[in-house]
Amino acid sequence: MGSLSSLITVLLVMLVVGAAGDPFACDEKNASTRALAFCRVSVPIAERVKDLIGRLTLEEKVRLLVNNAAAVPRLGIKGYEWWSEALHGVSNVGPGTKFAPPFPAATSFPQVITTAASFNASLWEAIGRVVSDEGRAMYNGGKAGLTFWSPNVNILRDPRWGRGQETPGEDPVVVGKYAAHYVRGLQGTDGSRLKVAACCKHFTAYDLDNWNGVDRFHFNAQVSKQDIEETFDVPFRMCVKEGNVASVMCSYNQVNGKPTCADPNLLKGTVRGQWHLDGYIVSDCDSVGVFFSNQHYTSTPEEAAADAIKAGLDLDCGPFLALHTQDAVKKGLLTEAHVNGALVNTLTVQMRLGMFDGEPSAQPYGHLGPTDVCTPAHQDLAHQAATQGIVLLKNAGPSLPLSPRRHRTVAVIGPNSNVTVTMIGNYAGIACGYTSPLQGIGKYASTIHQMGCVNVACADDKQFGGAVNAARQADATILVMGLDQSIEAETVDRTSLLLPGHQQDLVSKVAAASKGPTILVLMSGGPVDVTFAKNNPRVDAILWAGYPGQAGGAAIADILFGSANPGGKLPMTWYPEEYLRNLPMTNMAMRGSESKGYPGRTYRFYKGAVVYPFGYGLSYTQFVHTLAGAPKVVSVPVDGHRHGNSSNMSNKAIRVTHARCGKLSMRVHVDVKNAGSMDGTHTLLVFSTPPAGGGDWAPHKQLVAFEKVHVAAKSQERVRLNIHVCKLLSVVDKSGIRRIPMGEHSLHIGDVKHSVSLQPATLGNGIINS
Repeated sequence: MGSLSSLITVLLVMLVVGAAGDPFACDEKNASTRALAFCRVSVPIAERVKDLIGRLTLEEKVRLLVNNAAAVPRLGIKGYEWWSEALHGVSNVGPGTKFAPPFPAATSFPQVITTAASFNASLWEAIGRVVSDEGRAMYNGGKAGLTFWSPNVNILRDPRWGRGQETPGEDPVVVGKYAAHYVRGLQGTDGSRLKVAACCKHFTAYDLDNWNGVDRFHFNAQVSKQDIEETFDVPFRMCVKEGNVASVMCSYNQVNGKPTCADPNLLKGTVRGQWHLDGYIVSDCDSVGVFFSNQHYTSTPEEAAADAIKAGLDLDCGPFLALHTQDAVKKGLLTEAHVNGALVNTLTVQMRLGMFDGEPSAQPYGHLGPTDVCTPAHQDLAHQAATQGIVLLKNAGPSLPLSPRRHRTVAVIGPNSNVTVTMIGNYAGIACGYTSPLQGIGKYASTIHQMGCVNVACADDKQFGGAVNAARQADATILVMGLDQSIEAETVDRTSLLLPGHQQDLVSKVAAASKGPTILVLMSGGPVDVTFAKNNPRVDAILWAGYPGQAGGAAIADILFGSANPGGKLPMTWYPEEYLRNLPMTNMAMRGSESKGYPGRTYRFYKGAVVYPFGYGLSYTQFVHTLAGAPKVVSVPVDGHRHGNSSNMSNKAIRVTHARCGKLSMRVHVDVKNAGSMDGTHTLLVFSTPPAGGGDWAPHKQLVAFEKVHVAAKSQERVRLNIHVCKLLSVVDKSGIRRIPMGEHSLHIGDVKHSVSLQPATLGNGIINS
């Protein structure tokens, strides 16, 4: 019976996939369409798109301008839902994806903020490849689209932002590198064909959901040219230019008085003009309706539709353009040629995805199916990603790792101690399976489990007694505390950086009673002020796990018991609660102002006290850096008349556009020695401080390179870095102009400091790069 049952299951799966995998368009079995030019694979895509648009009526065209694009039956084209999500695994947040047999789940990787803490670009790309394998498989089975509106590459500017968990953190270079690598993993590297189409969102200066009566639908972000160029646009530029992303999403908010989805300078001028986006621009969901109805930016809906399309918007997530574009054309606010221009961009992406190439099973990714989702290899990568992203913040003694021989009984306490869905954060799907912290720890030791609080709100101390008694009995105590989506999420910004409710009191009372070492494990997207635990000698160790994905509990336990050596580093600054004083979320300025009592934002500009700094993270071993090679002088070739003084800097600074940048980079070699007795993976971070006299507006340091390296105990590895001078050693002046400061730049690599002098050289003088 067993083998017969298996055969029936396989046949049912084949039937489901076969039925669902019928062509989106250009079905070979449709004699009336298969010979049309837009269906001929041998014809260049640009010609195919032109042919298809020429066959559409205006009424048909406007119905293709929205996420639930209508079918065109007379041309053999099915309807298509553009909105699918794949932030850290295929998600069912968007209507384009449904989990149902034979696809009941998908691999759920750690939330982006945790994966970013690995500082491992090859891991980011590997996750993208897995997610696109699973997305393509589900598309082939009729359960997902091929256009995934991920990743979120906004900067984590303010620690209260509820969506900070979705981002790769506060540093523009890290966020941009994440964007480029994850997108390459998703889309593949064949420029003419897309595996899936990714989307970098939300452009731009979007990082407020709902704070103090101000929401994202009404917020007008006042941003300087300097901050736009230096911070907010950097990840998007890298996503487009280095990741070759197929789509960019404009945001809900206004920037300097204009809705981003109606600003031709941002969309046509920057994204398509300067960065040369090869793809489409989509609105955040109902953004066009928002700037008409909520922001009252135009007088009529037809004007709103016309403004959006003329600004460069190609696709509306929402019904607005389908409802009002035709009337906008009739009223002369828009021409049909404008509509055609938008369709060129969306249809080109669909053709690059192979959606007009006939039978999906005959295409390069047509073999992917149910057996390619939730595979053991994919789930193992989710486990690895969680392990690499966990950050060790404190380890007095050291108390960690725990020993299964000495710590045979462990008290596992806290509202996040046995969670599952909490571990996958937001924009997640249905996970293949979960290992909770309690389950993970249970594989190493006997456990005594007490919640201590009903949930993370921890509204009372009624369950404290049981938690305290458990800690008195056990050989070690592990408190799994922190936040969840009820505290920080889309539309939910935090008002405090402290642990919610009575959580702090629970930690302190349990730690005071604990017979053995007390370890605090934190789940959160944003930073938490745990100064009390950092300074409490009874709290022996602190781990930050972010939202570690489906295998989070296993990864936490592996680190606690020493099966894995922590190597994660914080991708954002952890501020004290006092940081929030005099700091409205609505103030977009990155730089501080002493006269106004404004502290500045992120490690690049904030100089005050921190709980833990950006880039912080401990290991169970000790790594020692030695500079093996770096230039002392680098000549920057410029036209002879172009290395004059900047009005905004007291020392010489060359406009990047006036330098011959090309591949102008300096090679830095660093030897990393593992001086300890345990193998480990080290995150090498290289910061640069610009020359003195650069003005009080220059960042006091900025990350210019990072690399992950595995080093066996008592051995050494050489890390070779190329630092692009124009991209990474430049700064942005108050007018928004990127310049390369001449003079002494100081590189910081752990405790090692090295000075390199940048000198202008007229063309022909050569480049010194030793």
